[in-house]
Amino acid sequence: MIIAGIDIGNASTETALARYVDGKPEFLASGIVNTTGMKGTRQNIHGVFASLKQALEKAGLAVENVDLIRINEAAPVIGDVAMETITETIITESTMIGHNPSTPGGLGIGVGVTVDIREVNSCDKGASVIVIIPKEVDFDASSQIINHAVKNGIFVNGAIVQRDDGVLINNRVDKKIPIVDEVSLIDKVPMNMRAAIEVAAPGAVVEQLSNPYGIATVFDLTSDETKQVVPVSRALIGNRSAVIIKTPAGDVKERKIPAGKIIIQGTNKKAEINVDDGAEKIMEAIRSVAPIEDIKGEAGTNAGGMLEKVRQVMSNLTEQLPSAIKIQDLLAVDTFVPQTVKGGMANEFSMENAVGIAAMVKADKLQMNMIAHELETELGVKVEVGGVEADMAIRGALTTPGSDKPLAIIDMGAGSTDAAIINKAGEIKSIHLAGAGNMVTLLIASELGYEDMGLAEDIKKYPLAKVESLFHIRHEDGTVQFFDKPLDPTAFARVVILTPNGMMPIPGNVSLERIRTIRRDAKTKVFVTNAIRSLERVSPTGNVRDIEFVTLVGGSALDFEIPQLVTDVLSKHSIVAGRANIRGIEGPRNAVATGLVLAYEEGV
Repeated sequence: MIIAGIDIGNASTETALARYVDGKPEFLASGIVNTTGMKGTRQNIHGVFASLKQALEKAGLAVENVDLIRINEAAPVIGDVAMETITETIITESTMIGHNPSTPGGLGIGVGVTVDIREVNSCDKGASVIVIIPKEVDFDASSQIINHAVKNGIFVNGAIVQRDDGVLINNRVDKKIPIVDEVSLIDKVPMNMRAAIEVAAPGAVVEQLSNPYGIATVFDLTSDETKQVVPVSRALIGNRSAVIIKTPAGDVKERKIPAGKIIIQGTNKKAEINVDDGAEKIMEAIRSVAPIEDIKGEAGTNAGGMLEKVRQVMSNLTEQLPSAIKIQDLLAVDTFVPQTVKGGMANEFSMENAVGIAAMVKADKLQMNMIAHELETELGVKVEVGGVEADMAIRGALTTPGSDKPLAIIDMGAGSTDAAIINKAGEIKSIHLAGAGNMVTLLIASELGYEDMGLAEDIKKYPLAKVESLFHIRHEDGTVQFFDKPLDPTAFARVVILTPNGMMPIPGNVSLERIRTIRRDAKTKVFVTNAIRSLERVSPTGNVRDIEFVTLVGGSALDFEIPQLVTDVLSKHSIVAGRANIRGIEGPRNAVATGLVLAYEEGV
């Protein structure tokens, strides 16, 4: 008898093919393809067929030879996780230029009154000024005017330039001053107002103007006014150059956007939580209410819109009423999203607080039975729905050499993180939680401001390096690698992703260290949080420390750093953890598919 176990995941569909001889399975081959459509819906059928075909070809068999196909009970996770921005910085009466031109000129800090460069020579002798240089005045003319004004006893303490002329002007002026260039909306700069400019040395960042007390010192602010400039100083952190202009009505606000309430309905209790209270409070509420019946959002708010969209998507795919779709888990993560500063003068953006949310819909056995029925009709082979995914995964994990009961697993996929524990008697307890690889990709994309999810996915999956010359790169761990042949010139001085197909330059000028930090933080926020959360829920005592052995399975367990991050945290709880090797050959993949085959003899 030949049986195929097929695991429909959020990202991949895996097959384990086995022949049962005398009630014992003998595994023949495995297959893996990308999942077609959203997990747990009709569109999965094409992927199931392709994965099965791949395994059959390896084993030299045809569909007709298969006696039974067992598919998993799949719980879909809505992957297009929402990002709810919960703060925004608004500037009224233009008070700040906080953009980061690639080549500002000069060095240091300068304070003075803003004056059009064409009128600077009419200023009083001894006046401290900051000259505003529109694009009509070129670098040569402007440097001559500045030199002339300085000789006449006018203190020109800085310049704000519309063109990209900062370095050219700096090279031609006798007195070295800080110069900020590439200010596109220079006509918005108010004249005859007190201003401060700061330019840091290459590789350094502004210190005075990114400190609220530094701003207070320059502008003689009261304590109330200092409180008002906190959003400005925050928006300038990490910049190499900055300008702040004080206007009489100048006002910078950090506004909270009402992201709405989330209503969590548990079996025994109910909780309401504001999204703008942040991820920690949301997760506390979810923990306190578990087990969860359903999660809703406040009508007419962003949170309500996001959760209703989840219901709508699932109801369209499953042809059920939106009210019949229940959300059984949610993962909230605090993050930052680059947002344009309203009222900025050089298209500045500020890193605003946001909450990322992944929602998981309750598995629908009826839906899976419908898929099984359609498959059966198309293939002419008996198809049945096996047991719960995590229960199957633990059976597959036990084929790892050196593993034995009692054992816990964490199945880290693309959409969900599942955990299961099996005791000596063979009793299994499992849990499915929202948030995994897709959530990490979304966090990376949102924090770096990328719309290209493919790029964010590559940043998640592969290590980084900096191309330091045409013949060598420096890896993110600091090691240097040399090459015999020159590298692609387009990658020179860029941060690159080391993909299996070669180096891929990352657009923009974000530093390697920042990208690496964002990547590791995203993986920690999702996988480490969910690893602890899932093990707490399956632990017999509710305490993670009472679990001795954990194996990691699933596609994300193949990642080059997620297993280390999770293992490191679990070791602090005295847990022995490591990556599974299913059937001694598959690595952490194929656990559920293998478990579906093994569970057949138990009649599960």
